[in-house]
Amino acid sequence: MKSKRKIIIRRFYTIMRKSISVLTVLFLFMMSFPVFAQYNDDAGAAACGVGCSVLIFIIIGTIALNIAMLVWVARDAKSRGMDSSVLWMLLVMFTSVIGLIIYLFSRPQGNLISCQHCKNTRLQASAKCPHCGN
Repeated sequence: MKSKRKIIIRRFYTIMRKSISVLTVLFLFMMSFPVFAQYNDDAGAAACGVGCSVLIFIIIGTIALNIAMLVWVARDAKSRGMDSSVLWMLLVMFTSVIGLIIYLFSRPQGNLISCQHCKNTRLQASAKCPHCGN
């Protein structure tokens, strides 16, 4: 169980490192536009390049954060045996952080343990595993 969790965490961190690397390169590329605009002695174009690149970076970061929240809510709802994981994903998708807070307060509370049959996580108080049914 712990080794599977470690593998998942390593994959998540690898994906996040690659995403951050791509976003950094994209941000640096967008920040180079004002340099080219300054060669033409056009301060307005330089300011527009900086503002647009920062705005695009914020938008991409927000989308990446929302996708990460959706994935986490789906996995957590499934491991806690909730049948309405898709509805929770929709709530988080449309309301973002507010939906995540609502989900955190309304989800079943308890310890997650490993199922002996399928090795997935389930609530300790649940009678059956939501993954394999045992």
